[in-house]
Amino acid sequence: MMTTYAHDDQDTGKPLALRLRTARESRGLTQAQAAAELGVSRPLLIAIEKGTREVGPEELVRLAQIYGKPVSELLRPTAPPLAIGTRFRAALASAPHAEDVSAVVAQLEDQADNYLDLLRRANTDPPGRYQPARSISHLDPWQAGEDLATEERNRLGIGDGPIRPLREVLEIEVGLRIFLLPLPHHVAGLFVNVEALGGCVGVNANHPAERRRWTMAHEYAHYLATRDRAEVTPVTQKRQRSESERFADAFAANFLMPRSGLSRRFHELKRSKDNKVTPATLVQLAHAYGVSVQALTLRLEDLRLVQPGTWDKLRDHEFQPRAAARMLGLESSEQPADALPLHYRLLAVQLYADAEITETQLARYLNTDIVGARRAYQELTETGDVSEDGSPQIVDLAEAAG
Repeated sequence: MMTTYAHDDQDTGKPLALRLRTARESRGLTQAQAAAELGVSRPLLIAIEKGTREVGPEELVRLAQIYGKPVSELLRPTAPPLAIGTRFRAALASAPHAEDVSAVVAQLEDQADNYLDLLRRANTDPPGRYQPARSISHLDPWQAGEDLATEERNRLGIGDGPIRPLREVLEIEVGLRIFLLPLPHHVAGLFVNVEALGGCVGVNANHPAERRRWTMAHEYAHYLATRDRAEVTPVTQKRQRSESERFADAFAANFLMPRSGLSRRFHELKRSKDNKVTPATLVQLAHAYGVSVQALTLRLEDLRLVQPGTWDKLRDHEFQPRAAARMLGLESSEQPADALPLHYRLLAVQLYADAEITETQLARYLNTDIVGARRAYQELTETGDVSEDGSPQIVDLAEAAG
């Protein structure tokens, strides 16, 4: 059953009041500043935010302008999730270029709220199998990461092989909501748990696909063990990482490249190369597991399958993994990743097909224009079948529903 966060000191039966307060906080305005912008006294604004004084139509339009929100969003009939921005305060206090990250956190907050609104309109719950948080206190971070990764793979029934549709597994099976966001280059990802929605993950859209997969698995670890606090994951050297970050990295390494499966495939590939381990071996394995050659090589070093310092030697010899992958015909053929979760996009398209939302609303939910919304509709309703003239078949969801 879905529940929504609300501020403890306010009446959850007044969603407009809650949304106005949350919008102000997300904008970083005090009550005095917002009241001055609106041209009213601070006590009057407080009364509006408590729901004891109704906001007039003109005041609502002006507040929407001040907070940078559509009026329709402020009028949603449900309370918003607890302001995500406030959850990141502690994490942002020590983050470099915190202002840049704060702007992206506000974007994540908007998208999480949109997701909740889509769920409300569709009268459904988000996908995923809820799991209670695990305790890793007083445990060695590396061992805790490996044990939990093995446990999760067993729970999900995915064996010990590579996980190619990683994002889909995490979104649909686990219940994470993964958004690709324009984070600063020095930040790999974000994590915050929203009770009404689940673990919300922001992944740096500007990072390579292999790095994004690692970040997804890393934030998954935070969801499993430390979901009570928001996380900002910086791109740091190994020696600079906190215990929590070392645990999350250990989980990511073991979840993406489990010991048993990786060892078996390594030895199989080694035998096929006359028991030699070449750079090509590393490139092929990294491609199979969807990780960077650096991450793969360091994992093999940890498992004592290659000599310690192998990656350092490759780097010192200016080894170029992407050039080697091209020579081996192993360039990534992945389509550009969508910024929004698949389930989110499917909900929006289905609501549009059912005439529950307009084309303009569809575009707004998908963060695009009308042309982009039409293209998304076609892509999400396209099947693998072809018509008599060889063109892709399009399933008309509205017609199918009828």
